[in-house]
Amino acid sequence: MSTSPSPWFRRPAWWPAAEVWRASRRSWLSNNLGREGPMWMAWVWTVGFCALMALGFTLLGFATSGGRGPAWAAFHGWVDWYGRNFIVTMTIGAVIHVMFDLLALVLRPQTLRAWPAWGRTVFFAGVPLTGLVVGWPLGMALAGVDVMQITSGLHGVRSALAALAMGLVLTFVIHHFFLAKTRQIEAERRATEAQLRLLQAQMEPHFLFNTLANVQTLIDHDPPRARAMLETFTDYLRATLTQMRTTHSTVGAELDLAETYLKLLQTRMEDRLSYSLEVDAGVRDLPLPSLTLQPLVENAIHHGLEPKVEGGTVKVRARRDGERLVIEVIDDGLGLNGAPRRPRRPGSGVALSNLRERLQSVYRVQTATLLLEPAAGPGTGTRVALTVPLAFDHEPAGASQ
Repeated sequence: MSTSPSPWFRRPAWWPAAEVWRASRRSWLSNNLGREGPMWMAWVWTVGFCALMALGFTLLGFATSGGRGPAWAAFHGWVDWYGRNFIVTMTIGAVIHVMFDLLALVLRPQTLRAWPAWGRTVFFAGVPLTGLVVGWPLGMALAGVDVMQITSGLHGVRSALAALAMGLVLTFVIHHFFLAKTRQIEAERRATEAQLRLLQAQMEPHFLFNTLANVQTLIDHDPPRARAMLETFTDYLRATLTQMRTTHSTVGAELDLAETYLKLLQTRMEDRLSYSLEVDAGVRDLPLPSLTLQPLVENAIHHGLEPKVEGGTVKVRARRDGERLVIEVIDDGLGLNGAPRRPRRPGSGVALSNLRERLQSVYRVQTATLLLEPAAGPGTGTRVALTVPLAFDHEPAGASQ
């Protein structure tokens, strides 16, 4: 799921891809406790935001003072004020950041989604406000300001109350900014999910018409086989329509759908197609987004075995590798660079591209990988390996209730 490097810049192996940065930024802006991407990446956004806030406070100080005084007369004065403001804003930001990280150890995203809207609003406004109350005096102390001195006396109390009022206003504005960003991100996710589900709902006419034509041909000279093919086709349609109505599935349900599809194709291709399923114990009950395996199997048939006169074999493997699920689809067809002996049908790569978008929509970060490579060597077939976490905390947009 990595992006192609630009011709003038080759991304180092240790530097995350652009989509990881986007996913990390979206999760940082969103009203949830999930952190996408490396932990240090979330701190990059926090530090950057605090740096901008410090710049804003520095400019505000210049405007309210009218630019008068020795502090604004030289460059080092600006640096001093900006440094103090950055220390304060960074302290507040760090306290809020740590509070959210600690709360993520107790509260899961599913728990927050179950809360009413007002409860989520209170939570995501209350944490930053608490961080402000705790972080402001601590940041002032770290910046070398005597908090007790500036808050003593009537003038100090007024200054403290004014600072608190401004903090409340800023918290309110920032909270609504993040809330608006969250709504925008969720709307984009819903649109992406709707588009993907529309693509899934469009059954390939080539496959549908070929199957029905085969059934019609078999009725004349082999009625039992035609009946068996029609029954398998009915089972396939029923399973496919069931999977289209939900975004959540299991490895077992995905394997059953793939096996029904392979049985149907085997009836049509006869001895040109053989297949096998190898599934580790305890894997079938693991969660998996619906219609994830099907595009991989279809791709192996359409672009690997169907164009090959003698056909071949498809192997589907599902295993657990630590805290990740690995699903492999291996064929001994034409291979990635093999010259087709029949014209290939159009659409090569579209199914995999759609699957990448779906994985990005569900897992929202580069924790799911899709590897496409030669099975053993050039012209010896293709191996597609899908690796995903054992579970996903995020509920995809548009999921059925």
